[in-house]
Formats: sequence, structure tokens, C-alpha cells
Amino acid sequence: MEGYGTFENFSLFGGPLHRLAGRLGLVHKGRSAFALGLALGLLSWSILFALALIEGVGSKFYSLSVIAAHVRLLFVIPLLFLCESLLDVRLRAFVSLIVRSGVVPNNALPELETEIARTNRWRDHWLPEAICLLATVLLTVVAAQMRLSGRTTGSELGYAISEFRLAGLWYWMVCLPLVRFLLFRWLWRIALWWCFLWRLAKLKLHLAPAHPDGAGGLGYLEVAQTYFFPLVLAISALMSASFAEEISSGISVFEAIYPALAITLILDLVLVLFPPCFFAFKLRVCQERGLSDYSVLAARYVNDFDRKWLSAPGSQAEPLLGTADLQSLADLSNSVAILRNMRLVPVSTRLVITVMVAALLPMVPLFLFKYPVAELVQKIVSKLAGL
Repeated sequence: MEGYGTFENFSLFGGPLHRLAGRLGLVHKGRSAFALGLALGLLSWSILFALALIEGVGSKFYSLSVIAAHVRLLFVIPLLFLCESLLDVRLRAFVSLIVRSGVVPNNALPELETEIARTNRWRDHWLPEAICLLATVLLTVVAAQMRLSGRTTGSELGYAISEFRLAGLWYWMVCLPLVRFLLFRWLWRIALWWCFLWRLAKLKLHLAPAHPDGAGGLGYLEVAQTYFFPLVLAISALMSASFAEEISSGISVFEAIYPALAITLILDLVLVLFPPCFFAFKLRVCQERGLSDYSVLAARYVNDFDRKWLSAPGSQAEPLLGTADLQSLADLSNSVAILRNMRLVPVSTRLVITVMVAALLPMVPLFLFKYPVAELVQKIVSKLAGL
């Protein structure tokens, strides 16, 4: 398609941080940004560890009371950039697919190109990341003031690591704000993606009612949304580590994780499953139109089939074996079945399960506080042995 290369420029990921990383050789066009996340996480953690050794508190550095610091720096930050790298390729592929497959017809391509240009322009603008940085600074200042006035729970804000003088200062002033900034930055990217899909749903799309993907040709959107799982995993891991700190410090009880777990799961499901809902109205209209059109077509074909094979004189003498009429009738029935089972949202149970696994998996180690491994193994062996 002429001018198709324009639509391959779509991307949610860029901005001042990426440009700075590009100058440092950590990010190159068309390559993964995971190296940038790994460098940021390892560098900040290495300095934190070095400061803890200098202070002579290295033995306390690996206790459960400071596990959230390790998770934030060594797990969450790299995962955020891994998600960025994996997702960018799939989102670009989705935009490319809806152009190549004709879901966006030729007369709507200029509008799509305008939306892509708008998204790319805001992606690269300095203002959103400046606002994220300002929000990070304000949150850090407010959190510090609340902590000094004794209005926060110690473990929630890393009380144990605050007992380390140099390491605590580095963690509070650099590491924690870095993680907050990256999370705010991700919120901006998610908002960009939601706005793009909302505007895409407003275009005059050419959805195929009997498309084999069962979503009018939008089925690949589910594949793209699946690659949000590293982000979901990072959020859940952060929650799990924070609860581990609180439970090990005696500030919170194990039962407190249940409502937080439910809220986290709901938020993760909304994050991944809500954007495809923007197309629900168009897919419903597409299904109704398809059922109407295919019902008329099916009626015509069945009437012609009856006249030829049941009502016409001498029809009984014609051989049924080898005729394409029966296969065509079956194919038409399959098309109508696809229409009746058409998804009104391009989402399946597979995506729901993926999100739930990513959200719940980091929470599993928390159950060791309530059910120690040794006790569990002993109970299992006792049950199996009938003791």
C-alpha cells in the first residue's frame, strides 16, 4: 500500500528520558529498552549496597524488613522497561495490521495518520515527563514531611532502611523517587494508548462480521494487550514486597492482604481489559448487520438448494457425492455460527487468565507467612501416609 510506511512510525515510547538514554548508548532505535531499565536498577541498587557496607549494616541489608527496596530496584524497574520493549513491537504491529487488512478503509487513513501524528507528538513532548517529575518531587516532599511528623506507618515507606544513615538517604532521595517517576511515566503512556484507541473506535472502521478471529478483524488487539503482563507483574510484585515488609515487622497482619489483593487484581484487569471495550458498540452494530445480511443470503441459498435437490424433477437421480453444494451449505452455516458467537469485545478468557496469573503469582510467597513450607510438607506427607 502506498504510503504504508507512515503507519509503521506509531509508538508510545520516547520522550526526554529515551533521548538521554540514546545519547548514552543505552537505547537505540529498533532495539530493546530493557538495557536501560537494567542499568538504572543495578546502578541505583549497587550504590545503595555500597553505602550499606560502608555503614557496616550489610547484614541487615538482606532482611525481609527491606525487601521492597530490592524488589523496586532489581525487579520492578527492569520489568517496566521490559514491558515497554515487548509492548512497543505489538502495538505497532496492531496499527500496521488494521491498515493492511482494511479494517481502517482508505477514506479513513488520513484521520488515522492524524491520530498517529498526535500520539507521537505527545509521546516526544517534554511537558508530560516534566509533570511526572514534578509530581514525583511533590510526592517525595509530602511523604518526607508526613514521616517526620509521624503520620505514616514506618514499613509502608521503608522504615527499616531509613535506619541506615547514608543508604537510607540515598534510597529516600534517589531510588524511591526514581521508581515513582517511572510509574508516573507509565501512567502517561497508558493514557496515551487509551486515548488512541478511543479515537480509533470513533473512525469509520470496516469490520468484517464473519471474520475468523470472531472480533470483526480486531482480534490482534487481544494479543497486543497480553504484553501488558510485565507491567501487571511489576505492580503486583511491588505490592507483595511491601506487605512482606509490614508483616515481617509486625506492623500488619497476614489477613490484611486479602482486600488489597482484590483491589490490585481489579485494577490490573481494568488496565488490560477496559481499552478493548471502546470497540463494543461498533462490534455490536457489526454483528447485527452481519446477522441481517447473512440471514438474507442464507435464505436465498437454502431456497435455491431446496429447489435444486428436493423439489426439481429428476433431482433424486443426480449424484450427491462430489457436489460442492453440500459443502457450501455447511460453510454458510459455519459463517452464521461465527456471527452468533462473535465477541462484542476483542477479549477472551485466555487474556483474563494471563492477567490474573501475572497479578496473583507474586502474591504467592506471602502465604509462607501463614503456612510455613516445613509445616506444609509435613502435613502433605502425613495425609499421603494416612497418619
